[in-house]
Order: sequence, then structure tokens, then C-alpha cells
Amino acid sequence: MRPDTAPELVERGRRVLALEGDAVLGVARELGAPFARAVELLAAARGRLIVSGVGKSGLIARKIAATFTSTGTPAAFLHPVDSLHGDLGIVGREDVGVLLSKSGESDELFGLVEQLQRLGVPIVAITGAPQSSLARAATVVLDAGSVEEACAETLAPTTSTTVALALGDALAVTLLEVKGFRREDFAALHPGGSLGRRLLLRVGDVMLTTDLPTLGPERPMRECVVLLAEKRGSVAVVNGTGALAPADVAAAAPGAELIALPENLGFAGGSNVAVRRALAAGAEFVLLLNNDAVLDPACLGELVRTARAGARVAAVGAKVLS
Repeated sequence: MRPDTAPELVERGRRVLALEGDAVLGVARELGAPFARAVELLAAARGRLIVSGVGKSGLIARKIAATFTSTGTPAAFLHPVDSLHGDLGIVGREDVGVLLSKSGESDELFGLVEQLQRLGVPIVAITGAPQSSLARAATVVLDAGSVEEACAETLAPTTSTTVALALGDALAVTLLEVKGFRREDFAALHPGGSLGRRLLLRVGDVMLTTDLPTLGPERPMRECVVLLAEKRGSVAVVNGTGALAPADVAAAAPGAELIALPENLGFAGGSNVAVRRALAAGAEFVLLLNNDAVLDPACLGELVRTARAGARVAAVGAKVLS
């Protein structure tokens, strides 16, 4: 058998993506009242969501459970076999089950189905067989469609698992919108991620508050270079006179670079000098602030989020309360 050429390999990949994409769009077109009922059932749950499946459906169920949990809806994956050997203890009467099965006839699933029914736990079934045994046992059935698998020779779950995952995502995203789950809520559940750091990090978390790098104007440049290397690349040079004495600078702007001007240029003139210096240093944003201003701890984060909200945003300003 001759090896495929590069264009033929690419075409094979495109065929798979097109097949799976078309299947998802087909299910989207047929989405109707059962989906709304499923969302209402999940939103009304006073317990957690119990998500389960066997084989490849079980792997998709794990991902769906993780998506629910990270978007404000507590969920847990429960293996149907393990549920009959003690793990059923995580299921409560106020929970809702979300069960996945392409055929709706997986024998391993029905021990769990019987136990959920015994506990009075409603079931949302995601299946490609709306007339199956699982569908008949479910409270709500989401039809995943009778889709063509991308691997036609072995019928390995490909298209069907993609559709099931997409339906799970549709449930999770719709549910978070119904609940009013916000970016800040997501960040609180993801403190280690980039979004969490961006939304939760405050100036006080990274600012220097002790052993501040300051020098008098009479100190040699060598000392300044040493401090620059040791203290995050910024040194305040102060002369100890006027409103900005060393203690004032240390308290108001620890770690900041202080630009000493030969004369008073006023707020606008001084700001222009500072803006040019910041832009030359590669600053993404420049904040202009009076030295007597008091900021809300979340102000800087809100300003940055607003500035990043659109490519056409050029300047943002905080609301002055007094």
C-alpha cells in the first residue's frame, strides 16, 4: 500500500472535521423544548450533578462534570460499576443525574439507573437513541442524533462523542448564564490560572512594602545600579525636601521610579514627561493620578479590564466619588 501524500493526509483530516462539525450543527438545528427542560431541571437542583457513562462516553462525562464544576455548578463523575460497590454514597436525593450513552443500552449503566430511580433522582439522558431503554428511564432526553462516525471501518466513537461533549457544553454554558455566573466567579474558582491572576491580583499583592530601594541625589551611580539589579528594576531618587520627602515616596509609591524635574511644569506638563518615559519603557498602560488620590483596591483591575475590552478603547477613567 503506497503512503498517502501530504495533500491526501490533509484532506482526510478535513473530512473528519467537516463530518463532526456537520453533526454538531445538525443537533443544534434540532434542539428544542427538551433542552430547555433539562436546563430548568439542572438549575433547580439543590444538590450536585451526578454525571456518568461507560467507555468513551465515560471519558466525555468526566469532562462535562469538570466543566459544570468550574462554572459554578457542583458536579461529580460517578463510574456506573463503582456506584454499585460503595461509591453510590456520593449520591443524594436532591441531586440530578446526567447519563451518557450512544446506544442507550449499555448494560453496565443500568445498575446505576435503577439506584437513581430508587432514590428519586431525576435523570437527563444524552443519547443517540431516543427510543432506547435509557431514554425510557430518563426524565428528560437530549437526542444526540444518529450520526456517522468518522472512523467508518471500526465504528470507533468519534463523531458521537464530539456531539455528546458539545451538548454537555451547551448545558453548562446555558446554565451559567441562567445563574448569572460572572468572570469574577470563574476567577475565584481558578486562582491559579491566568484569568484568575488577572482578576484577583491586587497592587498590594506585588508591591514592595519593606526594605524600599531609595537613594539620595548625592549617592554615586554605582549604588543605583546595584539597587536596580536587586530591587525589581526601579529606584526612587529623592532629595528629602518639599511635599515628596523620602518617607512620603516610600509610603505612596514603593518601588516606583521618581523623575526629578528642574522646575514645576504643572500636572499636565509633568504628566507628559511621565507618559513619555513610561511608553519608552514599554508600558502597556499609563495611569495618571494626583498624589492625594485614594483608590478603591479593585480600581486598577477594573481599569485594565475595561481598557482591554475592545481594540478601539484608547483611554478609560475611574469614577470620582469625592
